[in-house]
Amino acid sequence: MTDEIIPEDARQFILQHIDSIAQMECLLLMKENPQTKWNVETIAKGLYISQPETAELLQQLSTQGLVAVLPGLRPNYEYKPKSADLEAMMDRVAELYVHHLVPVTHLIHSKPRNRIQEFADAFRIRKD
Repeated sequence: MTDEIIPEDARQFILQHIDSIAQMECLLLMKENPQTKWNVETIAKGLYISQPETAELLQQLSTQGLVAVLPGLRPNYEYKPKSADLEAMMDRVAELYVHHLVPVTHLIHSKPRNRIQEFADAFRIRKD
C-alpha cells in the first residue's frame, strides 16, 4: 500500500533523509515559518523532545542541506534547503505527509533505527 501512495522518488528521499517522525515534524514546523530564526530550545518545546535530541536532529538536517545554521554564540537555524530540487522534494513530501500520514509514518518507521549499528552489524563475525 505504501508503494502505491508514495511515489518512488519521494520514497527514496524519505528513506535517505528522514530518520524519525521528530525530524519530519521539525522540518514541517520550520517550513511553515521559513523566515523564523529557530533555536534548539524553541524547537524542543514545539516538538516535545529534549534539547540534546533536538540539537542532534538539527545537526543532521543541516548536514543533509535541509536547514541552515546561522552563526552565533548560540546557533540559530532556518529552513533553507541547499537546492531548488531539495526544496521541491520537501514540498512534495510535506504534502504527502499531510494527506497520507499513516503510509508516510510507516515508511519512516520501517528504517533501521541506528545506521551506525547497521554498519557495525555488517562486520559482525557470525558462526554459521
